[in-house]
Amino acid sequence: RVIAGPERKSRVISVKEKEVTAYHEAGHALVAHYLPGCDPVHKVSIVARGMSAGYTISLPEEDHTFVTRSKFECQLAFALGGRAAEELVFDEVTTGAANDLEQVTEVARAMVTRYGMSEKLGPMTFGQKEELVFLGREIGEQRDYSEAVAQQIDEEVRRIVHTAHQRARQLLEAHREQLNAVAERLIEVETLEAEEFVAVVEGRAAPEEPTSGGMPTPPRSTGKEALAPTKPGPKLDMPPQPAPA
Repeated sequence: RVIAGPERKSRVISVKEKEVTAYHEAGHALVAHYLPGCDPVHKVSIVARGMSAGYTISLPEEDHTFVTRSKFECQLAFALGGRAAEELVFDEVTTGAANDLEQVTEVARAMVTRYGMSEKLGPMTFGQKEELVFLGREIGEQRDYSEAVAQQIDEEVRRIVHTAHQRARQLLEAHREQLNAVAERLIEVETLEAEEFVAVVEGRAAPEEPTSGGMPTPPRSTGKEALAPTKPGPKLDMPPQPAPA
């Protein structure tokens, strides 16, 4: 999923920036498409929205109230697909992945410290929350673990993020032809709806526009295009919490 603000079609970008953005979004989309357990892609675009140069929308086929570890791992790889594509194609990375990195780090840390999803540290939570309303803050976190445990937490977060990044990179290497095809099509038309995206990935002709004698086909619904208050990039689902994080 992603958060997407209003389109900024008047924004002028260089040919190189457009190419980088196309590969970045194609990377997100292909990881979501090929990785089992990821939400299906509904729309991919390199039309700027809000502060983002492009966006990828993937939505679950059904609502859920909890998230499994494997689902988190899939979503982390999805979020890192853009950076992995930049590395693979340009042998370079840009600031475009900054929000992706911020989000995956936050979620990986929550997996370890909040949800007990680290095999190394076990089914435990770390960090005792307390209300600090009198200080003008809603929630604070008091560290209730040693420096040694803090180091283990950092190592686990690093391992989880690294594994997700490698997963995304290897998948894109295996589907380099499709990565090129999606990016090239995005450069040409700027936005791909789900049906055309799948057609490009599978090497089929894009769906044709209806003739003048027929009724136009309504656009595919993308559902809510806002999923998190943090960024215009992949949103990693978090189960409801009793208090804001």
